[in-house]
Amino acid sequence: MINLDDAQVFQRLDPGGMLAFLHQMPRQFQQAWEMAINFDLPEDYRNVDKVVVLGMGSSAIGAELVSGLVAAEAKLPIFICRDYSLPAFVDARTLVIASSYSGMTEETISSFKQALKTEAKKMAITTGGRLKTIAAKANVPVFSFDYKAQPRVAIGFSFMAILGSLQKLGFISDQSADVAETVLTLEELSQEIAEDVVLSRNPAKQLAGALYGHLAVIYGAGILSGVARRWKTQLNENSKAWAFYELSPELNHNAVVGYKFPPDLADKVLVVLLRSSFLPKTVQASYQVVCRLLEQDKVAYQIVEGRGKSRLSQMMSLLLFGDYLSYYLAILNQTDPTPISSISYLKGKLAKG
Repeated sequence: MINLDDAQVFQRLDPGGMLAFLHQMPRQFQQAWEMAINFDLPEDYRNVDKVVVLGMGSSAIGAELVSGLVAAEAKLPIFICRDYSLPAFVDARTLVIASSYSGMTEETISSFKQALKTEAKKMAITTGGRLKTIAAKANVPVFSFDYKAQPRVAIGFSFMAILGSLQKLGFISDQSADVAETVLTLEELSQEIAEDVVLSRNPAKQLAGALYGHLAVIYGAGILSGVARRWKTQLNENSKAWAFYELSPELNHNAVVGYKFPPDLADKVLVVLLRSSFLPKTVQASYQVVCRLLEQDKVAYQIVEGRGKSRLSQMMSLLLFGDYLSYYLAILNQTDPTPISSISYLKGKLAKG
């Protein structure tokens, strides 16, 4: 197996510099928040009763994370549209947010063009591309940022742009203190799981080693639902590995009876349960029972805990841990974590009809 304590391994297998972007994550969250709270929206954008976010991939996950975080206090529902078509319920009392890192996401542009034909309030989040051009032409506010990277490592911008906008419009409480705590927590965590921390003291490297050669199934719940999806997609895109995710309490009504067959798969699966002190007590109790069921069917599992005092901190610490984990698994798989050639191939074929 690859030695994750050998610095030369990272230089050889990471020519795209993914590791450098992981190092920047705490600062990225801080920078994105500062931009978000200084981003102005028209006063009448307060006169809505629902939010619809158009997006795919990491742009959509940013919205999903926000939705999970503010579900207990938000004064309006947040819907996420991962499709070519705009939901039929969009009306003048809807805030439509089109989020696309590149500004070229086919599905997002399609649904955004449909939104332009409605009386909905609109904004866009992007670095440029067609989305920025179309939005500017229609006099739609654009949260524009310049961060040259793979879209998945710009998660701070897609997340904070929405969170900050909801705060400025008065739909959620002031998040500033939680953001400050989260940035500090991420900085501390980064120092504990960075590549120069040896395997014996690095839990992200250790979990990557346990996942090597295994199928990852991520369990999440509540505020960690979007984080569970993020782990799955990062294992796909960075590690180039199969991965799936399940959400509690729904998994208690189906997944728990599926551990038995095929029997030779049990020793090839590793279930990772993401846990936070903010999860409902019933969910935390069900996690304990699920672990016993996994043990009975000889399926390996590990639990990873969120860090910090706030919901935001615990969510984002688990997100960052998953990002580092997926990076280390990519190195163990001896694959460059940056390219996503299969996605590029698929998009190219679709663009040609």
